[in-house]
Amino acid sequence: MDGAQTSSTTAYSLPTLRYALDALEPLVSADTLELHYHKHHAAYVKGANAALEELAETRRSGSFTDIGRLEKNLAFNLSGHILHSLLWRCLTPDGGGRPDGVLGPSIDTCFGAFDAFKDELSAVATSVQGSGWAALSWDPVGQRLITEQIYDHQGNHGVGTVPIVVIDMWEHAYYLQHQNRKDEWVESFWKLVDWKDASKRFERVQRSEAGLR
Repeated sequence: MDGAQTSSTTAYSLPTLRYALDALEPLVSADTLELHYHKHHAAYVKGANAALEELAETRRSGSFTDIGRLEKNLAFNLSGHILHSLLWRCLTPDGGGRPDGVLGPSIDTCFGAFDAFKDELSAVATSVQGSGWAALSWDPVGQRLITEQIYDHQGNHGVGTVPIVVIDMWEHAYYLQHQNRKDEWVESFWKLVDWKDASKRFERVQRSEAGLR
């Protein structure tokens, strides 16, 4: 994933968008995407790098009295960076429809039918309390697709699960256009989903057991 850290000395960086800021209009306005990408996502990248620097200084000093705060800061900002990097890959101007490849049949097997899955993930998204995400994820232990709610950027999801498709339910993702009407944003999301990219990601994660089986 573009923007991921590749070594202990490499800082996290904002991934390059695969489309112009106005490419998702009218479903996602250029103003919304610019604010979301350049302000919010960039802030998580900055926060993750700052947390790494503070943790490195803590190791050098040998004083771990503030380690709890630093661990939470890294988890929050790094998870925000990863989820947003995935979100940009989940969207495309030519998206929507239904998944093909191995992902489509797997969704049918795990959820009964695509429409049933779509209804479930939509409900997961619109019922998030406060800020968070909805995700279609792969459970490497059970070898199944599951839906998950993610509060803020982490928590309330299975340890070891890998997100395949994510919907950002923080207000900055939809409020400029839809105010408090979360369902309108979710409906727009379904028209923009890049199922080809999601299917490729699903094929890759299925080959990894994450050392859990």
